[in-house]
Amino acid sequence: MPDFANPAPVSLRARLMHPVIRLTIGRVMSSPAPHQKQRAGLLRAGALLRPLHARGGRIQPQTTAGVPGLLVTPTGADRQRVLIYFHGGGYAVGAPSLYTSMASRLAALTGARVLLPDYRLAPEHPFPAAIDDALAVYRAVLASGVPAAHIAFGGDSAGGGLSLACALAARDAGMPQPAAILTYSPWTDLTVSGDSFLGNAATELVLSPREAERFVRSYLGDGDRRNPLASPLFADLRGLPPLLIQAAASEILVDDSRRLADNARQAGVDTELQIWNGVWHVWQAMPVLVPEADAALASAAAFLRRAWHL
Repeated sequence: MPDFANPAPVSLRARLMHPVIRLTIGRVMSSPAPHQKQRAGLLRAGALLRPLHARGGRIQPQTTAGVPGLLVTPTGADRQRVLIYFHGGGYAVGAPSLYTSMASRLAALTGARVLLPDYRLAPEHPFPAAIDDALAVYRAVLASGVPAAHIAFGGDSAGGGLSLACALAARDAGMPQPAAILTYSPWTDLTVSGDSFLGNAATELVLSPREAERFVRSYLGDGDRRNPLASPLFADLRGLPPLLIQAAASEILVDDSRRLADNARQAGVDTELQIWNGVWHVWQAMPVLVPEADAALASAAAFLRRAWHL
């Protein structure tokens, strides 16, 4: 059974944010505009909603294995611990700059650096370009001297699916597993067969079933939607490291999280599932603005610290 991480009443700030999210990020993500225009709109919306970063540390460009990105380094960083975090956006939109507030707080809470790869996006670069980039970044971090036991993967939505796919690809290539995988509302089923995909359409603030389907077509074309590197829900998950899944009860992808947790546990993966009430898809990206985001990040940081034996 999932652990309901926020049994207390939903905060006033979270309730007030609902129409803001729907009218900004939700409007962009549900738009039928070309993905290039969606990307620009999402950057504008993200800039309006982005709160202050955690105090101290720095954010700088970082190219890893030819993949551009951002590196968040907290004050007094443990340079031997790295969270590789893959942004969401349906494999077609999104950017590391939208996640610097969240990443800076995770970095401050764990002492680890957070690497945000700007992996290639569809439709210009369809499957498996994103996975190729993710695996290349992981290889490079390992080659830099950081041991796998000091690395964690993270990601939200499509980036959550990508973090799982990267771990699967690494396992199948004979590479060591990271210490942990942190996922926010991971998109694990590109067949979009979960009951919540349509059942929660009325309560979803960010995504629309129609546009989610368009993201799938952009990423996979006519490819196999059950390919485990595209839809980790259908993968053999044996051998993966401890997994934390956080999702919102009202979002269309919540069943992706529930079913992933069930499959992971059956495969022997140490799995924690948290279903949060009163929030929205990837609310964790808005610390300071929303108390539930701060609480979720504190829980995620505690999970990472346990995995790293800190």
